[in-house]
Amino acid sequence: MKSFAIAVVFAAIAAYGASLVLATYQRPVDVAYATSSVRL
Repeated sequence: MKSFAIAVVFAAIAAYGASLVLATYQRPVDVAYATSSVRL
């Protein structure tokens, strides 16, 4: 039971960390698709 609780806590921390990392990589659509031939 102790190892299961540790695994659940680790999974929650890993998910939170992944959400922070992915949130910093997101860009607005006007920045992500801004090329010379695209008009938004």
